[in-house]
Amino acid sequence: MSDDPRRGLPSVDRLVRRLEASRPDLPGWALREGARRALEAARRDLATGAAGDLATGAAPAEPAAAALALAEGLARPRPLRVVNATGVVLHTNLGRALLAPEAAAAVAAAASAYTALELDLATGARGERGAELAALLRLLSGAEDALAVNNGAGAVLLAAAALARGREVIVSRGELVEIGGSFRVPEILREAGVTLVEVGTTNRTHPRDYEAALGPRSGAILKVHRSNFSLEGFVASVELPELVALGKRHGVPVVEDLGSATLVDLRRAGLPPESYAPARLESGVDLVCFSGDKLLGGPQAGLVLGARERVAALRKSPLARALRLDKLSLAALDATLRLLLAGRAGELPTLRQLLEPPERAAERARALAARLRGSAPAGLEVGLVETRAPVGGGSLPGFELASSAVTLASPAGAEALAAALRRAAVPVLGRVAGERLLLDARTLLPGDEADVERAVAALRLDRPGDIR
Repeated sequence: MSDDPRRGLPSVDRLVRRLEASRPDLPGWALREGARRALEAARRDLATGAAGDLATGAAPAEPAAAALALAEGLARPRPLRVVNATGVVLHTNLGRALLAPEAAAAVAAAASAYTALELDLATGARGERGAELAALLRLLSGAEDALAVNNGAGAVLLAAAALARGREVIVSRGELVEIGGSFRVPEILREAGVTLVEVGTTNRTHPRDYEAALGPRSGAILKVHRSNFSLEGFVASVELPELVALGKRHGVPVVEDLGSATLVDLRRAGLPPESYAPARLESGVDLVCFSGDKLLGGPQAGLVLGARERVAALRKSPLARALRLDKLSLAALDATLRLLLAGRAGELPTLRQLLEPPERAAERARALAARLRGSAPAGLEVGLVETRAPVGGGSLPGFELASSAVTLASPAGAEALAAALRRAAVPVLGRVAGERLLLDARTLLPGDEADVERAVAALRLDRPGDIR
């Protein structure tokens, strides 16, 4: 046992004391957990011979370095702030829509004080959560009634369960989409307790396909917007007004899952017609569902607009409680809707980014390139390029935003540059295009340029193919 190299490793307590002396700014729990994990890994490596012989006395310092790196990572708040230089405004992996300052302030106020979340102040009796929010949604959309739940998929799940549990929901095969995280519309419907009836083919569905499928067990017709892909070529689909007329003839409600939509008319700005939710209601559709953290520019939420009796059925469902919004999301959504009602949609960061003229993005890209050329390490080439990027977040498939980006290139390659910038104190996320890394100006927020400059200046290009 005396020759076992693992005996040369320090104890957790001893290693923690060393770390505390060198980094008193890190919390003790992070140092202890970092030490525990590092020593566990060192023992595992030594047991397999991967770390060599610790008898020399030089290797015990390695667990200290590993423990410190782990502790630093553990101590960083989550989710970690990053710089979005991908050009994708509604980047699902980066949190989609940004809240307006008023919405962020409303969240902070609701989080730090008691609120009349479910209290009727006039009577002192228990009130309905989200009643005021529903009133704002009605004002903005013209809908008879409205409901907000915790996300878009939750809204579809609730609508299917409340209107058609134990019955059939008819969907075109061309609309059986898979959304982020491998969740699929058929799986969501299965969880709602309905039987999925597929009609048409992948590329072509006609009114007669729906007509043939309708029967005594039909609970709803569901139209799903292809939010993350488009079909072209020999294709056909049934438009919403036709489905509404068909549903009314058979007494079957029609639900549209828009995925992403706005409550302000941005069609003149180039957004597709189906992006404007109030216009969809004009068809007479029973319910329209969409997300709050996409084109709307608010927090994560699932919004349902439509006929009074249909929304009432959703509100009475036991699932409505399981899917309800918490007070922080309610506060953020309330503030966002009030900005829209006040005609201040341009103050929503997401809409501001989406509507920024390409010329302005080009100006900001040129300014950033000038900053980076003055601080970039030797061997890093800085350039400029015009770009196009998708909106992201399962919104507006085929619709891209014109922008401009700073390009970075080095012998190490674009992937190595991207990985190095992700390791920065404030991680910078770009877009790899061939041999260059693109830092798109459209999604940079005020002040991000300084973080990008620091991250780029800290790059170490020691030799071709090596970057730190």
